[in-house]
This record gives sequence, C-alpha cells and structure tokens, in this order.
Amino acid sequence: MKCLSLLLLLMLTMSGCLYPSQSNSDPKTAYRESVNRIQSAIEAFQKDEGILPILNADADTPKYEKFRVDLSKLKQLGYLDDIPGTAFENGGSAYFLIQNEEVKPTVKVMDLQTVQKVNDVQRMVDQYKSVHNQQLPAGEKLYPGFHAVDMNLAAQPGSPSITLKSVYSGQELPFMMNEQGTVFVDYAFDIMQALEKTDGSSDDEHAVSDDPDLRNHLLTHSYFVPVKSVPYTLENNTPVAQIVQNQSK
Repeated sequence: MKCLSLLLLLMLTMSGCLYPSQSNSDPKTAYRESVNRIQSAIEAFQKDEGILPILNADADTPKYEKFRVDLSKLKQLGYLDDIPGTAFENGGSAYFLIQNEEVKPTVKVMDLQTVQKVNDVQRMVDQYKSVHNQQLPAGEKLYPGFHAVDMNLAAQPGSPSITLKSVYSGQELPFMMNEQGTVFVDYAFDIMQALEKTDGSSDDEHAVSDDPDLRNHLLTHSYFVPVKSVPYTLENNTPVAQIVQNQSK
C-alpha cells in the first residue's frame, strides 16, 4: 500500500512538471485574456479611487511606452487575483499600458521582445558610429529623413543576425533610423494592412487622408501598441514616416 501511494505521488508530480510544456495555448488568446482581466481591474479601481493605477513616467517617455499599469497595486488591493503570466512582472514578455487615458482608458500590450531587438540594433548603430567618424550604417532611403539600417554594415563580425517579426502580421519588418541614428521599427506594412480593414467608404477614406498619425489604426485592430515607432501620414495612398521632435506625443 505504501509503495502504491508513493507511485501515485510520483505520477502526480511528473504530470505537474509536464503540464507547462504540453500547453499549446495561442499567445494571442493569452494576451486577450490578460487584457480583459486588467481592463476590468482598472475600471473598478478608477471607479473606487477616482484615479488610474499607473506608474509614473518622465515627460519625455515615448507615447507607446508610458502609462504602465501598476499591476502590483491592483493585486495588492484585490482588484487582480494574480498578475497574468504574460506580464513582465510575472516572468512574461510584455508591459501593459493604458492608452486614451483621459477619455476612455484602454489597456494595450507593449511587446518587450520588440523593444529588446530595437535596443540591440541601436547599440550596433552606436558602435558603428563610434568607429566610423559618426557615419551611419545606412541602407536605402525609405522616407524623407529615414534610412534602413544596413545590418551587414552594422553587425559585428560573427555576431548573430537580428530580425524582427511583427506582432501584428507576423511578417519580418525592417529597422530604420533617422539622420541622428535613432533606431525605429518601420510599421508601414502593418499600417497598410490595418487600413485595408476599413470598409472603404468615402468618409473613411477622407478620415484616413486627414489622420495626423496612422498608428491609431494599429491600436484599433490589435491589442498591441506600435512601440519604437514614429507617426505616419498617408501620401499617395502610402504610409510615410514623419520626423518628430517629441516622441512623447
């Protein structure tokens, strides 16, 4: 009997260890569930407290990196049973942000893998500048004031290549940089896909042509924010990256 009990205990322990590796849950489903939970929590918190549960950010923090949700506070005060596993605070690869904070606070996802890859490319560009008299590892000109990062020039010999898959489309997106060498993701492909999801009415077309920042359409059709990006406007039916001085707006 004792041996049987030990055997059952061993089987339960093994099945508990195997469970995470056997899970084939869709990441998008996990993010949707996380966003829905956090959205309900912030709405309840704001109703009770009259403020939003956000972490302080500097005035210069880029638009799609600020207003992080204070998940620890929500959990501590009982608005969340636990912090979602998708969150960085619990070992995940995302920060949760609040967008449209003044009108209709909405929870969105900031992908930290995208941030890390842009930061890695930024270090490569900075290193290249330091040993090439401040010249940039510039590839083709993508937009006025922006060039593709020539990864063959920027990469150190023997270093692994860095590629970025879009959180929106799954397609590989290029890294681009401005004339100062600041690196961004070029989201033009994803923006075009988002624009194609509109119904094509003349009113929609007029609204798109007048939109000062087409990144808004990525927020409309996804849980993710276009982190490490610049605004885009529509020129000749094509999204064109715009030079901005203040990334916080």
